[in-house]
Amino acid sequence: MKEHYYLVREDILPEAVVKTLQVKQLLASGDAKTVHEAVAQVGLSRSAFYKYKDGIHQLNQIERESIVTISFDLEHRSGILSKVLALIAGSGGNVLTINQSIPLQGKANVVISVETSRLTEELDEMLNSLQSIPGVRRTQIVGQG
Repeated sequence: MKEHYYLVREDILPEAVVKTLQVKQLLASGDAKTVHEAVAQVGLSRSAFYKYKDGIHQLNQIERESIVTISFDLEHRSGILSKVLALIAGSGGNVLTINQSIPLQGKANVVISVETSRLTEELDEMLNSLQSIPGVRRTQIVGQG
């Protein structure tokens, strides 16, 4: 059986479907530790959650299930790359590859591929946070897929 997908405005969805999405958001953000806790917070039965959970996704969640490749220019100082990697991990990104050039004229180019399907913030927000790390001179997305 072929699956069909529809783009539907939230206000015409059944309440149980909307609450299922709210439960998924609580679990993903860590605001609820268990399904039992999350469904209690939004007022949904566990059976309704399990009925709809695999069929409802936020559109931006589907769009961002991908890999992004980011190029950085980092000052040649100890600990800067470590801070970049910690921020990516703290944002829910999964580092897949790291390629670093030999530092020249006080800076090194680093290219990092990140799996972004579990980001806890928007990609642009993470990039802004990365850019604000002292010693990060430039960030640029060089590929996304």
